[in-house]
Amino acid sequence: MEKITLGKSKLEVPVIAVGCMRINSLSKVDAEKFVQTALDEGANFFDHADIYGSGTCEEIFSEAVHMNDDVREKIIVQSKCGIRKGMFDFSKEHIINSVNLSLKRLKTDYLDVLLLHRPDALVEPEEVAEAFDELESSGKVKYFGVSNQKPMQIELLRKYVKQPIVANQLQLSITNANMISNGINVNMEIDSSIDRDGSILDYCRLNDITIQPWSPFQYGFFEGVFLENEKFPKLNKKIDEIAEKYNVTNTTIVVAWLLRHPAKMQPIVGTMNIDRLKDCCRATDIRLTREEWYEIYRSAGNKLP
Repeated sequence: MEKITLGKSKLEVPVIAVGCMRINSLSKVDAEKFVQTALDEGANFFDHADIYGSGTCEEIFSEAVHMNDDVREKIIVQSKCGIRKGMFDFSKEHIINSVNLSLKRLKTDYLDVLLLHRPDALVEPEEVAEAFDELESSGKVKYFGVSNQKPMQIELLRKYVKQPIVANQLQLSITNANMISNGINVNMEIDSSIDRDGSILDYCRLNDITIQPWSPFQYGFFEGVFLENEKFPKLNKKIDEIAEKYNVTNTTIVVAWLLRHPAKMQPIVGTMNIDRLKDCCRATDIRLTREEWYEIYRSAGNKLP
């Protein structure tokens, strides 16, 4: 498995991250098989959040991986906090309490990475800084990042937080590619030229923040997958054509499309299907040509100026 450095950290991570949001849909036996398959593939970076399954996903994962000191040294664990029912909460109290509960469920003493999960309109960055300092000094969290935040929100945090922001988890797929499209359609009076995120792609590249694309197979906001979907005939035809050329599956090509971008992203793949997980991991062996990358981009309805 190819590896990259996560942001400005000293953490070497696989380019494919395993999302555990749906691990509670598996039986105990299947969860063990799934986690072991990920490890066999070299995908030892596992992404969690305190809200996934109301905490049960972290519990199921710790059981499936048979968490102990020896296992812990071989895996990288990331979790997120900040989403509460009907609200967001980046208060010091909530951040620290959420981490403590995650650690208990995961049966570990520390998280490799903690992300703030979506922006909190009432964020007081001074409190976030205090929480990060306490978690770092106690050894409970090694590195910190954010999720779904735009440049000025990150800049506000950076004014007070001394730790580097190493990652930003953002929705990105072939069909949800506005962060790419608005950078192509500069100075155009069309919808795809609208900058909806403050040029977050360029900002993260300039500041060495690793983008972690979530829902790489989804279109819209959890409306469904675009692969083998009759709503996207041209896109699927092109993906299948390129998949046949490389003798891989369409799943592999979708992930390879993200990995081809020079931002050195780390896609979060959320499949719980062992074969599809393997297909995702095979993407690290393929480098699409510039022509192929743009062909896929255009086949999704994205236009070039």
